[in-house]
Amino acid sequence: MRSLAAVSGAALALGLVACAPGTGGPASPDEQSTDISTDVAAAGEVTLTVWDQEVRGGQNEQMEQLNAAFEDKYPNVTIDRESQAFEDLNTTLRLALTGEDAPDVVQANNGRNTMGAFVKAGQLRGLDDYAELYGWSDRFPDSVLQYSTYGEGAVEFGAGTIYGLPQVGEIVGVFYSKSALADLGVEVPMNWTEFESALEKAHSAGQKPLVLGNIDKWPAIHVFGPIQGEHVDADTIRDLGLGNEGAEWTSDENAAAAQQLADWSAKGYFNDGPNGSDYDAAWQSFGDGEGTFLIGGSWLAADLEDAMGDDVGFFVPDTSGGTPATTGGTGLPFAITSAAENTDVAAAYIDFITSDEAMSILAETGNMPVNGTADLAPSEGVQADVFTEFGRVTEEGALLPYLDYATPTFSDTLGDALQGLIDGRLTPDAFTEALQADYAEFVASNG
Repeated sequence: MRSLAAVSGAALALGLVACAPGTGGPASPDEQSTDISTDVAAAGEVTLTVWDQEVRGGQNEQMEQLNAAFEDKYPNVTIDRESQAFEDLNTTLRLALTGEDAPDVVQANNGRNTMGAFVKAGQLRGLDDYAELYGWSDRFPDSVLQYSTYGEGAVEFGAGTIYGLPQVGEIVGVFYSKSALADLGVEVPMNWTEFESALEKAHSAGQKPLVLGNIDKWPAIHVFGPIQGEHVDADTIRDLGLGNEGAEWTSDENAAAAQQLADWSAKGYFNDGPNGSDYDAAWQSFGDGEGTFLIGGSWLAADLEDAMGDDVGFFVPDTSGGTPATTGGTGLPFAITSAAENTDVAAAYIDFITSDEAMSILAETGNMPVNGTADLAPSEGVQADVFTEFGRVTEEGALLPYLDYATPTFSDTLGDALQGLIDGRLTPDAFTEALQADYAEFVASNG
């Protein structure tokens, strides 16, 4: 599961590294050399230092396979891989990028407090030139690239220069119990109108319509985000979610999204006391057969399939516009540091581990590839649903940012406000005003 960007990272000071073309490119997009190449063999004997956080079973397996394949293809390159848990990598990377022995390729958390801080400090190399050389903008949809793209000085998030490429995707949608729907005589909802009708029928039949454990506050963000996608246009949500200027939380559309969530709570669609329920206990209870629907992330699919077998399914409702829009994102992008000794080799490596062939290896090792997802979906089971829906959203709809990306304090602000909305302490207008205050203060200070 992704880590929430709840704390601010201080901008780290580091001067730009002067270097020859293709051998340690500059961080500024305006200063990038055009003398770059895909000819890895011409680089001579190279040791490429790579830091990643792909430590779990299938994650580590795919990296080992891809690294071995890269070294087989380019015998002149030796990969010196250091793999660390997510929190450890975040800590050590901040220190490493200020030293003389910085790694060449790193995984950097997408948000403003990590990748944004590194971009602002000039510690990551802009990759637009390599993106053009390798065709990355054609391979990756804009909805994916936005999560590793920053403008000048990292003021704007989601547009500007590409600083990294991800391997895997994440998506928030609706898990459902097939047997519970069968008992209701209800088909899998195709849109939000049908979904709300199904919630009403489940409630009337004495089922527990929606399961939510929100004691930690952030889980409700993953419920509100998809609802917001039905009411608010995708570009506005991107500006709000990425902390870019030009949008307003205090709009009628955002208030309507808040009102829908408040209505669900007032009508009793959630389990008793969702704000006092533990996240893990809640989804595990759904896995044990308690509840009709669970709004949650793709990271729950494997565990729910273990618990429920063929009884669990997954879908993303279409908006009233006829296309899907929901919260989602990517795994940590692979980026090139400004201290990289040979950026041609580093770029070739990133291209290799995010290629179409790499996506097949990711799928074979139990990971959800960020590209070609629908085509690489398993033949059956809930993972097939998840893969298919991620592909559909990224190719036909809108993959919307995690809303806590917006500001260094927005996770707490939004989490508190959602608890107040769910338990009736906050009206929809008070809810949006609280979010606007945090967003507006950050935008003003960031400009």
